[in-house]
Amino acid sequence: MVSYALLLLYLSFKQPPRFSEGGPNLTENQVVKLKELLGSKLKSVKSYLMKEDFQQFWTYQSPVWAEKFLDAWTKRTMYSRIDPMKKVARMLRKHQTLVLNWFKADGAVSGGMVEGFNLKAKLTMRKAYGFRNVETLQTALYHTLGKLPEPKINHRFC
Repeated sequence: MVSYALLLLYLSFKQPPRFSEGGPNLTENQVVKLKELLGSKLKSVKSYLMKEDFQQFWTYQSPVWAEKFLDAWTKRTMYSRIDPMKKVARMLRKHQTLVLNWFKADGAVSGGMVEGFNLKAKLTMRKAYGFRNVETLQTALYHTLGKLPEPKINHRFC
């Protein structure tokens, strides 16, 4: 079973950091606790440090330097003995060209279109709750997302 902390760790890799100018928004008490944790040799602390190191990836302007950083980071992560982090590194290696496209587009790519498709798909699935088989749901999704013409029916409802 995946823990909540590992789920948050995975999700933090999917988007650039949202910190203020001076770093993460931590209270003094949280900073003290963070320093205590960083002194320990727990795997979760090592994972946290790897995640924080990866946040530097989003600061690069050049796709070439970003690729070099990504290669070095995934290599270091694969040598760690933390399986969930290795899984993230393998996923990043597998999708490296797609991740680097973000830099080639100068960060101008918006996820709004994908989010719109996801919203339409979820709405269609909610409407299709009573369907008895998957094929009918797939047909409804094709018609909604692809704006395909609906077949004419013989019976007309008044």
